[in-house]
Amino acid sequence: MVRLLVSTGEVSGDLQGSLLVKALFDEARARGLDLEVLALGGERMQRNGAQLIADTAAMGAIGLLEALPFVLPTLQLQQRLRRALEVTPPDAVVLIDYMGANVSLGLRIKRRFPGVPVLYYIAPQEWAYRLGESGTTRLIGFSDRILAIFPEEARFYSSRGAAVTWVGHPLLDTLVDLPSRAEARAALQLSDAVPVLLLLPASRRQELRYLLPAMAAAAAELQRRHPSLEVLVPAGLSCFEQTLAEQLAAAGVRARLIPAADADRLKPQLCAAADLALTKSGTANLELALRGVPQVVGYRVGRVTAFVAQHLLRFSVSHISPVNLVLERRLVPELLQHTFTAQALVEAAEPLLNPASAERQRMLEGYHELRERLGEPGVTRRAAAAVLDQLPHRAVERVPA
Repeated sequence: MVRLLVSTGEVSGDLQGSLLVKALFDEARARGLDLEVLALGGERMQRNGAQLIADTAAMGAIGLLEALPFVLPTLQLQQRLRRALEVTPPDAVVLIDYMGANVSLGLRIKRRFPGVPVLYYIAPQEWAYRLGESGTTRLIGFSDRILAIFPEEARFYSSRGAAVTWVGHPLLDTLVDLPSRAEARAALQLSDAVPVLLLLPASRRQELRYLLPAMAAAAAELQRRHPSLEVLVPAGLSCFEQTLAEQLAAAGVRARLIPAADADRLKPQLCAAADLALTKSGTANLELALRGVPQVVGYRVGRVTAFVAQHLLRFSVSHISPVNLVLERRLVPELLQHTFTAQALVEAAEPLLNPASAERQRMLEGYHELRERLGEPGVTRRAAAAVLDQLPHRAVERVPA
């Protein structure tokens, strides 16, 4: 039995982890390996065969004060994980995103189990941001291999001495059997004639506070200007549903809330049906771009976090959207901190709702270039193969023929 530990957190990490877990089992079967996957993740990973040590899908925050509620649960989780690993040590560890917790875990694994290979998949975007004069590369010290999903990420870590394999972006593997616009709208019971706005405000609880009010106000104003506008809002987590419903109603938005239990299944239809998305920055930006949905991107953190990041940590980033980071230019509109207002969202969104606008056509053309830069499909299977290739010989040799 080959035993892997896969660690991630937050909604996006659980999604990417679930795709990798499925690919790991597929690759293991092809190699005749008996595989067990222990995981820190969420229900998506569990559905694909991982045995959850703890559910970390809802544990995530950006910022100092925002992270405080997770300090005690994280310490408790670390104790539980330590006990679990002492009983059943892994043959290899895969860390997915989730920088703070996973960097700490990687360092502990290397101290306690120095012979266990550690792979980092979807590494922190140090190639895109800087703290002070240069980015931190602590993960190079404990990672036996970095599975890079962006070309610039691969170059960044390779130039600093890391062993790197560029596998491409895993979202490429989701672009199969996509519905047409007509099929998607029929499935969602939407008229083909009405404009559709997709609202993606939150995968972390803090984002309901900092992002949702401006997005909801913008959606209400767009509906005032375009009375037939349909607004669809998939919930990132089931615990978000009540807050989303209440704030959307308070803002005067006529919206259809998609329950979290249905959001993953309906994602292809939602993207195919949408004319425009208002979205927080993150993986969703790439997903929208790869599916051809024009978008306006924004983000905001608390004032204390913003002050510390800017004045004490000297945090800097050229772009906040992965779309713009990959293309190295401003293709999709970005609104950050004080510029993230309902009025600014509406002004950026208005021309993109016009099918014939130059802004919309320029964005869609840029999406084609983006797709070419992200690699080829088969990403998760390549990543899974790289993980199993890293296994110590002792782990493979003990598997019965």
